[in-house]
Amino acid sequence: MSVNTKILYIPEPETKRIVIVGGGFGGLKLALKLRKLKYQIVLIDRNNYHLFQPLLYQVAMSGLEPSAISFPLRKVLQNTHIHFRMTQLEAVHPDINEISTDIGVLSYDFLILATGAKTNFFGNEAIEKNSLQMKSAPDALFIRNRILRNFEKALNKATKEDISTYLNVAIIGGGPTGVELAGAVAEMKKYVLPKDYPELDMNNMKIMLFEASPRLLAGMSQEASITARKYLEELGVEVRTGTAVLNYDDRVLSLPNNESINVKNVIWAAGITSERIEGIPDQSYGRNNRLVVNRFNQVEGHQNIFAIGDNSLMTEETYPNGHPQVAQVALQQASLLSGNIRRMAKNKPLKHFHYHDKGSLATVGRHLAVADLPFGKFKGYIAWMLWSIVHLLSIIGVKNKLFILLDWTWKYITYDQALRLLIRHKARN
Repeated sequence: MSVNTKILYIPEPETKRIVIVGGGFGGLKLALKLRKLKYQIVLIDRNNYHLFQPLLYQVAMSGLEPSAISFPLRKVLQNTHIHFRMTQLEAVHPDINEISTDIGVLSYDFLILATGAKTNFFGNEAIEKNSLQMKSAPDALFIRNRILRNFEKALNKATKEDISTYLNVAIIGGGPTGVELAGAVAEMKKYVLPKDYPELDMNNMKIMLFEASPRLLAGMSQEASITARKYLEELGVEVRTGTAVLNYDDRVLSLPNNESINVKNVIWAAGITSERIEGIPDQSYGRNNRLVVNRFNQVEGHQNIFAIGDNSLMTEETYPNGHPQVAQVALQQASLLSGNIRRMAKNKPLKHFHYHDKGSLATVGRHLAVADLPFGKFKGYIAWMLWSIVHLLSIIGVKNKLFILLDWTWKYITYDQALRLLIRHKARN
């Protein structure tokens, strides 16, 4: 028994117990794939809902409510024998096959770590403290509140410089999240904000996208990168590649060559990293704290501990530096691992994982998107429709799909986003 003697209550299984940590794309799919297996399945997560992260930026930009892209885990798990506990993993004890959580300890026969990733600030404490990040529903709501609040503050500023400081938006990171976020802000500036704030001159507002590498969308084709940049610039976004942001003090954004920009809305979308787990030895970690796994998703040095999705690092010939940290990898690894666990139960040989790239999509705005698919590359309206269909079908729950479709249709017809609510929490004394 570990130092923490409090037991996380789960009825003792008659057979073996599989504990899955994380209810994201990979963890939830794996749990559902294993639900008919004669093992006890326990899923734990710090939240009681599954979050569709690819549409978080639309929550931040007042396009969707968080509930539209979230789905209660207990509802997903209804009519299954899967046990769910809302708790935080604190440590793993491989020597005694046990995990510690903030509500007690739990033994396991197989442990699957699907804990995802968090924002990577690359050790810059000032940027971490003062910028906004977007990895959770509260993060997205905080961005929405901050931007709307700063627009309200801009109305009370006397000088053009102060007004611009509160209106300016800087986005750090030119991956899909940064590109889609920049496009959404640009469309708000064009269609929505002038009507909401007629007293403000929108010419005083700059939308800036900074990327340290030479081009946007580094994980997609050169054609997609060039097209996305063209679309953004046509929408009025100032795109600066090859520019690493050095510092930010909540007002002044510091750039190379002693350049600085006054801005109160800085959103960091420049990278992700995984969180280290107490009890997993250092040699099991690779780049960006990802757990090094073999082709069966077994964590290096452990036969009964697995990792899937963003927090795993698996190499194969076409991916010598590991797979991209996208939902498709997690979903495919969950599918194969569920089959391998069945094979282990029958003492059959395990199958190697091989990632089948189904393509990449990124949207910039209305009728503006890029798509790299196995059967071709697309841009403009066709890519935008593909992006919309794929994301809508990926949402869990019929009601959520309908809500999103209605919101998108309303926005498409009216050029408006009706969720610009500034809701702030007032702490009790």
